[in-house]
Amino acid sequence: MTSEEDLVAQLRAQDQRAVTLLYRNYSAALYGVILRIVKQEEVAEDVLQESFVKIWTAFPTYDEQKGRLFTWMLNISRNLAIDKIRSKQYRVGSKTQPMENTVTSHMVSSEGIKPDHIGIQEMTQQLNPDQKVIIDLMYFNGFTQSEVAEELNIPLGTVKTRARMAIKFLSKLIK
Repeated sequence: MTSEEDLVAQLRAQDQRAVTLLYRNYSAALYGVILRIVKQEEVAEDVLQESFVKIWTAFPTYDEQKGRLFTWMLNISRNLAIDKIRSKQYRVGSKTQPMENTVTSHMVSSEGIKPDHIGIQEMTQQLNPDQKVIIDLMYFNGFTQSEVAEELNIPLGTVKTRARMAIKFLSKLIK
């Protein structure tokens, strides 16, 4: 298996084979997060494809000093998924979706693709409950910080502080 540093170096050199490695190593985890947000397999597949295109084209902006490659890719994918569910086309389409096309009817096929396979959700168990609920809502349910504040009925600044502290804690666990 290629180390993350080797993969980053290959991507910086615009080595096309690195994209295949990137996809093989991270697509299942990213797909799981995207699916939890958009709740439709077909839409999740589209967003995953858009994510990898954006990851490839935006890679020159990646700074390994600011965070791990997976975290950077997760943020891109999560943001694209949130953008998708906020789009008018998605909102109109999801209102007219037949019941058999909902994510619950496909749970069996997507059972094998979850972020817990790489241990992220296990790591969040170590957060204090106030931080954990915020991270769960933001990263696994696709809420924005404002939506979290509204949902939990707490100030936006509190959400931002707790999220920042949780991410700092999680980054120490990952290293």
